[in-house]
Amino acid sequence: QVQLVESGGGLVQPGGSLRLSCQVSGDFSEINRMDWHRQTPGRQRELIGYSLSAGPIIYGPSMKDRFTISKDNNDDILYLQVDNLGPEDTGVYSCKVVTEQWTRVDWGQGTQVTVSS
Repeated sequence: QVQLVESGGGLVQPGGSLRLSCQVSGDFSEINRMDWHRQTPGRQRELIGYSLSAGPIIYGPSMKDRFTISKDNNDDILYLQVDNLGPEDTGVYSCKVVTEQWTRVDWGQGTQVTVSS
């Protein structure tokens, strides 16, 4: 019904940047909300930020300084720009969508980000 594919992860040096993409497709009438989350070793899953149909991007605590979320409405893609990466940013970055009048939640499989010299 809903398919999510994250891409753009990989190996990056400390101080570098990455731009991740979440592509959504499937049989649905409206996307109510799209999120970026991350899971780093030894921590709980963190909300990076999310996008609604209208209004500004909402960021999680301490996320706005190095994380920028934007949306391509025509292609149904949610982007995540991550700047000044450090080893602590290593982890799996995942996309989430809410559809069907806020009743259905789907997760992508995630994309791995590794920060190392």
